[in-house]
Amino acid sequence: ETDAYPSRNGQNAKLINRQDPIVYASKEQRPPIDRSLIDTYNQQGYIVLDNVFTPDEITTYKQELERLRADPKIQQSGEVISEQNSHDLRSIFRVHENSPVFKALAADERLTNLARYLLDDKVYILQSRVNYKPGFRGKDFYWHSDFETWHVEDGMPRMRALSVSISLTENFDNNGPLMLIPGSHKQYVVCEGETPENNYLASLKKQENGVPSDACLENLVTQGGIVSATGKPGSVIIFDCNVMHGSNGNITPFPRSNVFFVYNALSNKVDDQFCTQAPRPEHICTRKNIRPILQR
Repeated sequence: ETDAYPSRNGQNAKLINRQDPIVYASKEQRPPIDRSLIDTYNQQGYIVLDNVFTPDEITTYKQELERLRADPKIQQSGEVISEQNSHDLRSIFRVHENSPVFKALAADERLTNLARYLLDDKVYILQSRVNYKPGFRGKDFYWHSDFETWHVEDGMPRMRALSVSISLTENFDNNGPLMLIPGSHKQYVVCEGETPENNYLASLKKQENGVPSDACLENLVTQGGIVSATGKPGSVIIFDCNVMHGSNGNITPFPRSNVFFVYNALSNKVDDQFCTQAPRPEHICTRKNIRPILQR
C-alpha cells in the first residue's frame, strides 16, 4: 500500500495537499454547536469554545491534577514526563485510564458529541494527558503537526482525528499558550531526517525530529499568520490532527495547565508504523486497549 503522507524517508522538506476531509459529517447532519463554528473549524483548523465547563468543575479537575502529581505510584509509572533541565512536571499520560475523574471527563458529551460529529464515526481515546507548564521555567514546544508524528511513529492511516484541550488555568498571551497557524491543516509538511530509536523519550521533552523546515513554516505563516489560543479556565480548544502548532516557554509566574484528549475515529485505528522503529508505548498511543466511547 502506498503511503499517502510520506515523511522522514530521505525526501526533501516540502508541502503537499491534504487528501482527506476536515469535517467528515455530511451537510444534512445537525452539528452539536453553531454551524458557523463548524465552518470556522473547517477553514482555520481549530476553534475555541468559552465557558464549556463551570468554575466548580474546573476546581475538581485542578484538585485531581494535584492529586495525580503527588501520587508516588504515578511518579514511578514511566508515564510522567518532566522538563528537560529540571524535574518540574511537564505531562502525565493515560489519565483517562488512571483517573476516574478524567475518565468521566473524556466521555463527557460536551466533548464526545462534537468529536463524533467532526469525524463522523465512533471515537476512542488515542492519547490522554494533563499538561503542566510551570511558571518561570516551563519550556517551549516547537512547531509540529501531530498527524505527522502519529502517522510516521504510530501508523495512523489518515487524517481523521482531533485534539481537545480543556484549560484549567487562564491562557494569557504571555504564559506560553498554544499557538496555531490557521489554515495549515490543509497542507501536509513532509519533514526531513529519520526517526531515531526511542525518539518519544526525547521528543516529549523537546521535539527535534518530525519538525518542519524553516522554509515550510515561513510558507505556512505567510499564508495563514499565527494566533495564540487564549482563554479563561473552562474554555476548550478543539484542533485538527494536522494543524501546525507549538508554544513558547513560560517565564511568567502564571502556570498553564490543561487536560488533553486525542479522539480518533474507530475506522482510523493505528496500524503498522511508517518507520522502522518499534511501536511507541501504550500510554502514548492506544493500540491494544481500544474501546469506543459509548453514547449515553
